[in-house]
Amino acid sequence: MQLDLYKNFFASYFHDATVVNQINESINLLKDKKRVFFIGNGGSNSICSHMMEDYGKIAGYKSYTFSDAALITCYANDYGYEHAMAEWLKLHMESDDVLVAISSSGNSKNIINAVNEAKSKGCDVIALSGFKPDNTLRKLGHVNFYLPVENYGIVECYHQIILHTILDELALIRKK
Repeated sequence: MQLDLYKNFFASYFHDATVVNQINESINLLKDKKRVFFIGNGGSNSICSHMMEDYGKIAGYKSYTFSDAALITCYANDYGYEHAMAEWLKLHMESDDVLVAISSSGNSKNIINAVNEAKSKGCDVIALSGFKPDNTLRKLGHVNFYLPVENYGIVECYHQIILHTILDELALIRKK
C-alpha cells in the first residue's frame, strides 16, 4: 500500500544525521546572503514559486524563480530549453547569490546547465534530488539533499519540507 511507503519514509528521513547536517550547512550558507534563486521543472517549479514568495516574505530575502510563462518561452525560444535557465542566471546572478536547484530525477539537463552556470559565477548551490543515487545533480551542489526513493510524491513533498525547515530557522536568525 502506498500509505505504508509514505509512513515508513517519513518516519526515518529526518532521523538521519547526514540530513540534519545538510540542513545546518544550508542555514549557514544562506544566513548572511541577500539573494536566492530557485529553479525546477513541473512540480518542482511550483515548489520554487512557493519558496520564492516565502523566503522573501518570511525571511526578507530578495528571491527569484524562473517560473513566468512568458519568460520561460522567451528564453527557451532564443536559447533552447536546455539552456534557458542558465542564460537567465547568466544575466541576473551575482557571485554572492545562492541557487536552490530542485530536480526529482536529478538529471534534467536545463537544471544541470543552470547549476553549472551558477557555479561558474562563484555562487553557492543547494541541490535537491531523488530517485537514483547516481543522478547528476546530487554531485553538483555545495549542499546536496538526496531522497533515496523513486516516488514523485515523497520526493516533491520532502523537497518542500526541507526548504521550509531551512526557512523557519533562517527567519529566526535574520529577525535577531
